[in-house]
Amino acid sequence: MKKFSDPNVATVFEAFPKPISGKLIFLRQLIFDTAAETENIGELQETLKWGEPSYLTKKSNMGSTIRINGKKSQPDQYAMYFHCKTKLVDTFKELYKNKFKFEGNRAILFHINDEIPLEELKHCILLSLTYHQRKNIWMLGA
Repeated sequence: MKKFSDPNVATVFEAFPKPISGKLIFLRQLIFDTAAETENIGELQETLKWGEPSYLTKKSNMGSTIRINGKKSQPDQYAMYFHCKTKLVDTFKELYKNKFKFEGNRAILFHINDEIPLEELKHCILLSLTYHQRKNIWMLGA
């Protein structure tokens, strides 16, 4: 597991309920792994946005922020959030409508017992981390 570079982010993870915490740690690592496996993304910045762990490329004009959090209204659910004014979630719905559950145009939802389709989720992460290079291409070049 990648070490936390921001102690405030570590504190937020420590406060998550145990079952959700492990799931969010998994998503966090998947984001870092996807970035590391992808040429030209470079280093990610881990920070808090709206009190939620958030991940974005340090290179400007490269990608769009990804946030992760538990669902307060549904304690057995958690989510990966994307900027709602992008084409990201609409594209994910076209590509993976039978693989994921979505919340509007801003999130992929997971139930604590879901088996996550890893390759498909890594593709969604990749599209987000390279969004500004793809935003003018039909279906983000997917």
